Amino acid sequence: MRKLSTILFLLVVAGILMSSKPHHTIFIIGDSTAANKDIRNGNPERGWGMVLQGCFDERILIDNDAVNGRSSKSFLDEGRWKTVFDKIKPGDYVFIQFGHNDEKPRLALHTDPGSTFDENLRLYVRQTREKGGIPVLFNAVARRNFFRKIDASIEDESLRQTTYQGETVNSDTLIDTHGAYLDSPQRVAQEMKVPFVNANQITHDIEQGMGIVGSRKLHMWFLPGECPAIPQGRQDNTHYNIFGAHVVSNALADEIARQVPALKKYIRHYDYVVSKLGKGNYMTLQSAVDAIPSGSKTTVLVLDGTWEKPRIPADKHIKWVTFSSVVIR
Repeated sequence: MRKLSTILFLLVVAGILMSSKPHHTIFIIGDSTAANKDIRNGNPERGWGMVLQGCFDERILIDNDAVNGRSSKSFLDEGRWKTVFDKIKPGDYVFIQFGHNDEKPRLALHTDPGSTFDENLRLYVRQTREKGGIPVLFNAVARRNFFRKIDASIEDESLRQTTYQGETVNSDTLIDTHGAYLDSPQRVAQEMKVPFVNANQITHDIEQGMGIVGSRKLHMWFLPGECPAIPQGRQDNTHYNIFGAHVVSNALADEIARQVPALKKYIRHYDYVVSKLGKGNYMTLQSAVDAIPSGSKTTVLVLDGTWEKPRIPADKHIKWVTFSSVVIR
């Protein structure tokens, strides 16, 4: 009898361990619009890939390998793709999104749509499949641009050195800055029968829907004194802040569910996601609790960390959803 009880206990423990183990890893390769950011000193910049874990349940692990300033060429040339390639296991996914830096004239970055850009995308697709992985192609997210004259020579990485100057616009509709670079991912996807996520159209609609002034709230746009981490302010129409990355990642997750039906069952949406690593839209349990309106019933996802129980007012009813690594005591 005791032996049977021991076996049953071990089976239960094994079941718990298996249920908390990710079924698939999603690798993200791309540029600064998706990349993880240094959150020291309260930096509010986020890539959409940095916060995407909050859009999936624990059966999916997001491994975000996107890097600031990289193109489809430099990501290969620097050996970054090899590092990802070596980690891919059968059934894993690779989300591929380049374009912002492929457009730049610098030789270390530049590719041409219809030629070298397409060739690099084909290589990523082909080699992902060689490892039994599933490639998914994305085109570039939209830049926030309401000005008809485009200066294509400006590198996005330099925008972190900008300060708030005020904005001049001459269009009430968003003006595309990517041109033919948007076509290559879709063309390669059709050619190689790969799922395609039209990230540009999705983010264009979000930016346009929020309007000239409202869309600033998605980006690293801060008045002097508004953000302690950026005391002089900033005027950056490419990179997302915490709010913007959260909005974009949730919109992309919905499209991923449509284009990759096998992932739909893993996708979740939460208004409050807590992560000490900056992967949510709140850094502490208490800040999430404080943001919840009085009288609300809501769910809070906690991705990582060991936490002390926060102070919860009696009129706020919270359901905590935690990943297995999380401890709330």
